[in-house]
Amino acid sequence: MRKPLLLALLLPLVACSANTTGTATTTSGGTAAPGKDSAAVGFIFVGPKDDYGYNQAAYQGSQEVAKAFPNLEVITAENVPEDDNAARVMNSMIAKGARIIFATSYGHLDAALKVAAEHPDVAVVQQGNLITTAVPANAGTFFGTVYEPVYLAGIAAGKATKSGKLGYVYAFPITQTIDNINAFELGAQSVNPAVKTYAVSTSSWCDPAKQAEAAANLLKQGVDVITQHQDCTATVIKATEAAGKFTVGYHADASAIAPKGWLTGSQWNWGPLYTDIVKTTLGGGFTGSKYNANFRVGYKTGENPFVQSPYGPMVDEATKSEIDKARELLKTGSPFAGPIKDQEGKIRIPEGTVPDYTTIEKIDYFVDGVVGTLPKA
Repeated sequence: MRKPLLLALLLPLVACSANTTGTATTTSGGTAAPGKDSAAVGFIFVGPKDDYGYNQAAYQGSQEVAKAFPNLEVITAENVPEDDNAARVMNSMIAKGARIIFATSYGHLDAALKVAAEHPDVAVVQQGNLITTAVPANAGTFFGTVYEPVYLAGIAAGKATKSGKLGYVYAFPITQTIDNINAFELGAQSVNPAVKTYAVSTSSWCDPAKQAEAAANLLKQGVDVITQHQDCTATVIKATEAAGKFTVGYHADASAIAPKGWLTGSQWNWGPLYTDIVKTTLGGGFTGSKYNANFRVGYKTGENPFVQSPYGPMVDEATKSEIDKARELLKTGSPFAGPIKDQEGKIRIPEGTVPDYTTIEKIDYFVDGVVGTLPKA
């Protein structure tokens, strides 16, 4: 039985659009502080800016930067693949005066590091991945502790389910999705010890056909609450709503398309963090700052950019109170406070242990209660 959470525990501006065939530029060779003399800031997104999800939230954050820095041109590019095209698009932005680049998808890291190496006077920050070698003086990664509000949403799911079966539609088995699936199940277990989470991969950040198939299969198995880790979220939400079941959102507030089944969810508020990264960089202080690293922020360390979504009308006051208590405990604890067992029953995090953010981002197993298999390396 999973015990409750242990206490120990970013002139008005017109945003420009770029395509994926930008022209590469030559190495800059300047000696200025990275990003300090930027005339523009560039943002690349792996999907469309209106996906009801990850890319929409990142685009909205870029527009907050536009409001905060009206003399700084904001250049945005949608549907930028996680390959060499990303480097070409970033180089095209640099040719237009950008000395600050935000690469916002997990798979953009290699291209971001390549661009950073070619342009030492450009600050390149990547959203969500980890630099595992020495961090260059003009680069860094950043993210919120996504699994914390997902844990809270799991509590709502655990209280709402009648079948004891929850569904999780995810893209790829990267550390963020594994952490989220595990945290969702652990949150649900804290109020409903017998609950199970059925995890299904689509092997795509946004494939509506595969999403619809995954949702249909979960519903056939008796799942009555479905959540997801997909960039575009509308397909799964609409399918769940049409079936008369409950939805937990991800990336953005999509309650408008699930008026009857929306419980709560998790969504990005990137504006304050993006704005502070730009402010720090324009001030000449990027190198050596907290952003010149693998920066993570959560309930224990600051203002998490990943926040809980509004409640739906079917969430009762008792459930809200449970979630409020858990949120307070997260300020000193963790969804992964031990003991944590994997699917085989092996203790992975001992009792009394509260893992740090870095340890959590290296979890490569499903916890007890998750139904599904992770691909073996």
